[in-house]
Amino acid sequence: MAAKPGAWCVPCLASIEILQELCREEELTCRALGISRNILNEYEVEYLCGYRKTKGTDFYLVKWKGWPASTNTWEPRKHLRSVQLVRQFQEDKTRFLESLKGRRWASERPGKEAEAMTYVIQKGKQRIALRRWEEELNRKKTHQGRVLVENEVDFELPPTDFHYINQYRPTPGIELDQEPLIGCDCLDCMQGKCCPEEAGAKFAFSERGQLCIEPGKPIFECNSSCHCGPQCPNRVVQKGTRYDLCIFRTRDGRGWGVKTLQSIRKKSFVMEYVGEVITSEEADRRGQLYDSKGVTYLFDLDYVEDEYTVDAGRFGNISHFVNHSCDPNLQVYNVFIDSLDTRLPRIALFSTRAIKAGEELTFDYQMKGSGDTSINESSEVNGPARKLYRMVCKCGSASCRGYMN
Repeated sequence: MAAKPGAWCVPCLASIEILQELCREEELTCRALGISRNILNEYEVEYLCGYRKTKGTDFYLVKWKGWPASTNTWEPRKHLRSVQLVRQFQEDKTRFLESLKGRRWASERPGKEAEAMTYVIQKGKQRIALRRWEEELNRKKTHQGRVLVENEVDFELPPTDFHYINQYRPTPGIELDQEPLIGCDCLDCMQGKCCPEEAGAKFAFSERGQLCIEPGKPIFECNSSCHCGPQCPNRVVQKGTRYDLCIFRTRDGRGWGVKTLQSIRKKSFVMEYVGEVITSEEADRRGQLYDSKGVTYLFDLDYVEDEYTVDAGRFGNISHFVNHSCDPNLQVYNVFIDSLDTRLPRIALFSTRAIKAGEELTFDYQMKGSGDTSINESSEVNGPARKLYRMVCKCGSASCRGYMN
């Protein structure tokens, strides 16, 4: 059963293996646990966790999906239909043994085969957890682009207290007005007197959906009351992320990051920054907690007034994992669609330059890293909430300021 909005959620005390076994005993299916009707009726290899050679035949110790480790069995190579699983097992074992090279006494290190199997099992369990998380993220997201997850760096598992959402989640006492009072009657929104002009702003997009306004300028898109259809060129941010993105583990101690799996043109919409909408007073309280942990997820909505803040710490989308850089490839813009409340703009991230597939996505937590930031006299580009102490920057760019705040 889906939890009601605002309801408390607590981690289950039972392990995944116990829950899978209960499903099998009761003949129940559960997509989140990976238990399908096929799994109930036949055995499926989850991962390989051991190897031995007997009388010239290769045997692998198999962990069966939906069954506890106590039911693992040794199977000859010819019984294993998945070439990928065998290759992954061999690659993991080789990677561990190669990591010992160059270490003192590594060649005579006792029990290194057992250590290698421990490493292989840990990686196998981790991949299952990451794959399950990836499937959950793709079930919950409403945008076109896929979300992938990878960790080839350490044994870090998915965060246990992060919940994927697609739009702002107001905390008690905050009302989000999502009913537009008026919409346009344009036949051609690029030629008529459309929503941006009515709001005293410039039309933000080209016919191809590329941004054509300066940083610091607001974006007014057509809304649900407008007569134009979904193909209107003034509907970009509301369509959501269209690129395939990957949450990955960084190799330089910056935790998780996000990279694009597709090339992105300059001045293209990439993603929104969403989370809980809280008051500035609550942001100060949470900010102290985040400062003590050396992290930050607070984003002030200070387009006109500094009254509300977005906190993506526990509730957010893929932008939760985007790292800071003093020379970023993403820039923040304030966006108004169904709500014209200037205290509650939506936060959109656009590319500042062409981005290659495989490149990490970053934005400047101070919004001063793109080199072309222009702040309007009457409005400011959003920035993270004020911090109580300076956080060291690890972006590694040539223009690094040394601190993120």
